[in-house]
Amino acid sequence: MKTALPFIIICFLFSCNSSAQKKEKKEETFEITKTESEWKDILTKEQYYILREAGTERPFSSPLNKNYKKGVYHCAACDTPLFKSEHKFDSGTGWPSFDREIEGNVAYGTDTKIGYTRDEEHCATCGGHLGHVFNDGPKETTGKRHCINGLALKFVASDEE
Repeated sequence: MKTALPFIIICFLFSCNSSAQKKEKKEETFEITKTESEWKDILTKEQYYILREAGTERPFSSPLNKNYKKGVYHCAACDTPLFKSEHKFDSGTGWPSFDREIEGNVAYGTDTKIGYTRDEEHCATCGGHLGHVFNDGPKETTGKRHCINGLALKFVASDEE
């Protein structure tokens, strides 16, 4: 019994369920909030998968990937302007890519779903998942590559073509 007591104490101190290891998930609030059903009513099935479930579209599947018209890319869920066409570039990855966002309209988080940490981007107004940002963009500008799902975007052409 004398040898069992220290063992029990050590097990108790290093238990996997210690309160120090429990992290509370911070619930973000956004200006535009809807129920799951309301989002499903306004988004296509594919848009819902990307924007609300943090999915990813197939590379080279979005017509916006090769869109070179002047205008602004808005959130497909809430119409918030997110990226300007003058900051778009062809990254060769198969997703629309931008070297910067419209400041204040894109929020960031951490994504570890695929086994390593990535910087996730979402709409700051509705929380819709947009894509990820990487540090391998054009060095002559920001060095950033905002790799965005085309289905998360709505392109609004400018009048000056």
